[in-house]
Amino acid sequence: MGVEEGEKPHAVCLPAPAQGHITPMLEMAKLLHARGFHITFVNTEFNHRRLLRSRGAAALDGLPSFRFAAIPDGLPASDADATQDVPALCYAMMTTFLPHLRALLAKLNDPGSGVPPITCLVVDGVASFSYDAAQELGVPCAALWTSSACGFMGYRHFRRLIDRDLVPFKDEEQLTDNGHLDTAVDGMSGMCHGIRLRDFPTMIRTTDRDDIMLNYVMREAERLSLPDAVLLNTFDALEQPVLDAMHAILPPMYTVGPLHLHASSVVPTGTPLDGLGSNLWKEQDGLLAWLDGHGAGAVVYVNYGSVAVMTNEQLLELGWGLADSGYAFIWNVRPDARTSSGERPP
Repeated sequence: MGVEEGEKPHAVCLPAPAQGHITPMLEMAKLLHARGFHITFVNTEFNHRRLLRSRGAAALDGLPSFRFAAIPDGLPASDADATQDVPALCYAMMTTFLPHLRALLAKLNDPGSGVPPITCLVVDGVASFSYDAAQELGVPCAALWTSSACGFMGYRHFRRLIDRDLVPFKDEEQLTDNGHLDTAVDGMSGMCHGIRLRDFPTMIRTTDRDDIMLNYVMREAERLSLPDAVLLNTFDALEQPVLDAMHAILPPMYTVGPLHLHASSVVPTGTPLDGLGSNLWKEQDGLLAWLDGHGAGAVVYVNYGSVAVMTNEQLLELGWGLADSGYAFIWNVRPDARTSSGERPP
């Protein structure tokens, strides 16, 4: 499908529906928009509603050539301001997202849609259902791997660990047995010599060969061979050995990171494009003034991301450790970070 003279190329950008994937994809979309692309940015309906609550009713109004759209995730209703059940969400991406994406793409490509015809898809590297949609539409598809190249190679070697009978673990005891976790694994291309089981992504720590997360990340890493190009949120000097190994097994690769630095240098501060945000939780800017009152390197920052949860005991132990450290600290504890109700850290 060609682009008419004077018409903007139209990129549909689709992140995996989690905070750590939405943010880098939005930065990628801003960079493309700054270079002349019309953008359609696709969230799930669940995250679309969260963004409206966290950033205000006008947060997703977009710009004339930067529009937001949403597709269903097919999951039952859950806490409107908490991270969804991750295994269920990953399973839905593998099984139910594709028809909804097809329907959206058909709507966007309708001559009466008011937007340019779709010329490419830029999708998350763990949203491989999108590759099928791009192929059906006859447009190229680039996959954005939002985390480290090293993390990708860890996932890519999961099947080799299974073939060597190292995964799944034999029993529950092995999941926490330091001796077993220190087992060295050789022959892992792109990984450092002497890498241990404990160094691999934690999805391998299961006794169930049918574990959803084990199979999901393994499948997505293997399917990263399918798109027309792979974009990596890293840079050559940081991960050269693993990037060399990836070149041998993936389509054309482009290191485009760190995306947040590139976006901040290309998108002028204070412009409408700069104002498009991705935080699923309401931001608390008051911390910046507090930080300004401390010297460089004087504050400990602790953040376990948007997905991890801990028990009350773990939170209390960590909290007291920070309090006893003698350092000023900022500890980001999400409202949904605990696995159960009970005493919060003082």
